[in-house]
Amino acid sequence: MPDLRRGVLFGAAAYTMWGLFPLYWPLLKPSGAVEILAHRMAWSLVAVLVVLAVRRHWSWISGLLKEPRKLALLALAAVIVTVNWGVYIYAVNAGQVVESALGYFINPLISVLFGVVLLKERLRPLQWAAVGFGTLAVLVLTIDYGRPPWIALALAVSFGLYGLVKKQANVGAAESLTVETLVLLAPALAYILYLGQTGQSTFGTEGLGHAALLAGAGVITAVPLLCFTAAAIRVPLSTIGLLQYIAPVLQFLCGVLVAKETMPASRWIGFSIVWLALAIFTYDSIRTARATRAAIRKSPRTLDNVVT
Repeated sequence: MPDLRRGVLFGAAAYTMWGLFPLYWPLLKPSGAVEILAHRMAWSLVAVLVVLAVRRHWSWISGLLKEPRKLALLALAAVIVTVNWGVYIYAVNAGQVVESALGYFINPLISVLFGVVLLKERLRPLQWAAVGFGTLAVLVLTIDYGRPPWIALALAVSFGLYGLVKKQANVGAAESLTVETLVLLAPALAYILYLGQTGQSTFGTEGLGHAALLAGAGVITAVPLLCFTAAAIRVPLSTIGLLQYIAPVLQFLCGVLVAKETMPASRWIGFSIVWLALAIFTYDSIRTARATRAAIRKSPRTLDNVVT
């Protein structure tokens, strides 16, 4: 039980930090979104290398070098997470925090669709209902915004693809982040040097505090990821599924209460439909997890009778 409690605390800490990201990125102005992204890539590598050095955990490198498929998947993951990070930073600094929160609200539904389309998984009736309400919410919000909520969709799709690729690679969090940031290091450094050569860099020209905040982007990337890893090995997947809603809830509150973004009635209706979809999805996940655990306790042979 103490281990489970620690796992829940680690998970809550990870998602709380992710949820408060909208408060951090505006502090980096006047840096543009691409400059922030480049520094986030570079300093994330520094942060994760420090973690690996403290843990003296280097033995995985030789093994991973012998698996080109995993390396290719991690390189693909690096490209996908670059899109996700870039869109998110742009959204926050452009005053679209609420729409970015929507992306992470609908991410579980997008992941379910990926399971159907790409992995040929079968959905339960309540999962279909949740996906249907999620689709309706996107239509309502498209009418409200006067355009498709492309920021939300880009974040949800990119993060869903990122999770799918990382699942296929099956590499630890610190190790995979090391490889991903190594892949991203060359273009990141090239862009940082370009900004310096053309006099457009804010790193070192806006004061020591600003430079420290840019470097801190690497720390706030690595720390919640490591907390999430500590949680994932201690708590059931169903608990992680509930904890993941902490982040978009906090992002939504940051947008409404801190950034004071406009929320007309039609937008509240769209978000309410999303929350209804997530309530159905969560209820179905918890019910299925309980049924599975009960079947295991009763007899491993009855697992085949659990509806999946």
